Amino acid sequence: MSFEGKTAWITGASSGIGAALAREWAARGARIILSGRDEGRLAAVAGEIATDTLVLPFDVRDDEAMLAATEKAIGWRDGVDIFVANAGVSQRSAAVDTDMSVYREIIDIDLTAQIAATQALLPHVTARGSGHLLFISSIAGKVGVPMRTAYCAAKFGLVGYADALRAELSQQGVSVHVVCPGSVATDVSRNALTADGSKRGRSDKVIDNGIAPGEAARRIIDAVAANQREIIVAEGMEEAMGEMRRTQDQLLDQVAGMVAAGYMDKMKAES
Repeated sequence: MSFEGKTAWITGASSGIGAALAREWAARGARIILSGRDEGRLAAVAGEIATDTLVLPFDVRDDEAMLAATEKAIGWRDGVDIFVANAGVSQRSAAVDTDMSVYREIIDIDLTAQIAATQALLPHVTARGSGHLLFISSIAGKVGVPMRTAYCAAKFGLVGYADALRAELSQQGVSVHVVCPGSVATDVSRNALTADGSKRGRSDKVIDNGIAPGEAARRIIDAVAANQREIIVAEGMEEAMGEMRRTQDQLLDQVAGMVAAGYMDKMKAES
């Protein structure tokens, strides 16, 4: 699959996996739309890319700003071919110690806001009858990991939304991909929320020694090009855990087959 001339819109694009995906897709000939909260950091990433770029800064929790950004993205060049729901925040705290506000914040950012952004874009991609929707979950979205109960809840939820959406769109030419990274060398641990909602401020050794963001981006985009539905980007024990919990293609095919056989039409008629 060639990405030449396609437009990829990436949220959480100011650093880490998001910025690396922007660089890699640009290197493969795609136009890039960069979104995140920090306009200056987005502009710096745009400055590294030798392709057509658009910077659309907004906070994913601001519905009004998100809808305005969606309208601009759709109206730029030839519309959006690839959308990456990548914005997110992690956690490092035991459930018994964690304030409920932390659960609400992480689930709002990592799950609800990602669903809202996708829902806003759905009429565009379904009308075009083509495109790719990517949801950056985590190995912690397939396996419950201690000290990350809120993060796991949000990332498991994102997988569920994506899997159901994939089935619904399976007859409409739109591909849905779930990406489950393990440890990637980003600031995810440093920026993680602690029990009271404050930033942790320090990284983990396993994260610092993780997969380079550029390598993770290359693997992800190669898998998208191969139309792989669930993409595990991990090594060692994390890879083994992810593979143990991988959703089998046979099951994904079975659910898509329900849609092809008229399941949704029947449900609509009965409602």
